[in-house]
Amino acid sequence: MATGVPARAPIRWQVARLVERRVETPTAQTLVLEVPDWPGHLPGQHVDVRLTAPDGYQAARSYSIAGPVVDGPGGPRIEVTVQRVHDGEVSPYLIDVFGDGDPVEVRGPLGGWFIWRPEETAPVQLVAGGSGIVPLMAMIRSRRATGSKVPFRLIYSVRTPTDVIYADELRRRVRDDFGLDVAYVYTREAPEGWRGEPHRVGLADVNTHGWPPDLQPLTYVCGPTGFVEAVADLLVGLGHPSRRIKTERFGPTG
Repeated sequence: MATGVPARAPIRWQVARLVERRVETPTAQTLVLEVPDWPGHLPGQHVDVRLTAPDGYQAARSYSIAGPVVDGPGGPRIEVTVQRVHDGEVSPYLIDVFGDGDPVEVRGPLGGWFIWRPEETAPVQLVAGGSGIVPLMAMIRSRRATGSKVPFRLIYSVRTPTDVIYADELRRRVRDDFGLDVAYVYTREAPEGWRGEPHRVGLADVNTHGWPPDLQPLTYVCGPTGFVEAVADLLVGLGHPSRRIKTERFGPTG
């Protein structure tokens, strides 16, 4: 497994093919794409995916890359996790129609701000809302792949237990990846035995499950705009310098 580095050559569209599919939740799937000329990427970067209809109509969407690049028998492979968007143009096709071996155009890697570099030594706190877990999972996977010992803490907010993307893998990683802690916040329905009532991420969650500001952690927050702004305000209010908080917002484009 290799992490790769972003290339300096001009980013262009290229053809990828689906080689594997994993169901994550009732509305989210991970697609493993073989991209023969993939230049490498850093955790937190994303890729554009473009579909072209027989009449020439094109639709493109951006998806976070879910983990390190992996060397496959036909070339490098990357993973994207797609959340179905009602009445979307791209996500329903990728989930319901896109089949093994089918081609799709991709362009990337994109983004140079919301990234974590494995050589960093500061503690990391990750705060995800819904499918905002995807680029943060890339950081968690890269931490393990590179042998980093940097301690990670993840706060993951979801509506219900069935909405947890990568649920089984996160359980394994908490058990096996020394220095990784994961806490969940449920906003609509909590699992049996979970302490407290469903609620949005608040001060108590960040105080209990995040790093204190005096440790100067690097913080990454990803999710819907309202979620990201609320969490960033909480963190700043607790004394975390805004320059140490990186945010990425997404909307319901599908």
